[in-house]
Amino acid sequence: MNAVEIEEAVSQLAGLPFDPEEFPFAFLEAFGNKATTIKKLRSDSSNQSDLPGGVLQRNNIHLKICGLGDVGATLKALRESGATDGEDFWRG
Repeated sequence: MNAVEIEEAVSQLAGLPFDPEEFPFAFLEAFGNKATTIKKLRSDSSNQSDLPGGVLQRNNIHLKICGLGDVGATLKALRESGATDGEDFWRG
């Protein structure tokens, strides 16, 4: 996907009602991830997040939805996560 296509997909996603369980997958799809990648992450066969409700796409991004007022604690948990810490996150 090029930058214009990504911007259009993210804008479309922003206009939809927020679904906390679906959002991480829709976000990754908006950036051009293939349906097979999303399917594997949904089924936990490639989601190696160690955080409840987290979605980890190795070598790319670790996502977790949080409630209002929990952003700081959630970012800290993502930073301190054993799944994103060190070389293992970047090796894949």
